[in-house]
Amino acid sequence: MEKEKLRIDKYLWSIRLFKTRSYASEACEKGKVKFNGVSVKPSKQVHENEEYEVKTEAKKWVIKVTGLLHNRVQFSEAINFYIDITPAEEIEKMQFMAAAFHTGKRLSKVGRPTKKQQRDLSEFKGE
Repeated sequence: MEKEKLRIDKYLWSIRLFKTRSYASEACEKGKVKFNGVSVKPSKQVHENEEYEVKTEAKKWVIKVTGLLHNRVQFSEAINFYIDITPAEEIEKMQFMAAAFHTGKRLSKVGRPTKKQQRDLSEFKGE
């Protein structure tokens, strides 16, 4: 019966919403994990059919617990232990933000000349 107790930080890590358990703990401490609109501590016990709002770097999730997962497993198995019930308008908002986000990576063929272009330029100048 002891195996049925599961902390929220371990659960979020095991379903792969966070890369490490310490990131999941930190998110709980910073108030980014909420149950019924109230921030939860990392030690909160998780039970089936509970709904949580989770804010990760990538997006804001609303998940419903469908099963307790004690160990981290591959993604294809992990998705069976929760249901993503994020509202459609939230998903659209995140897609718009992602499209508007500039990574700072230069576009190909724009900016400094390539080595070939430099050789062609030197050849053209007669150097």
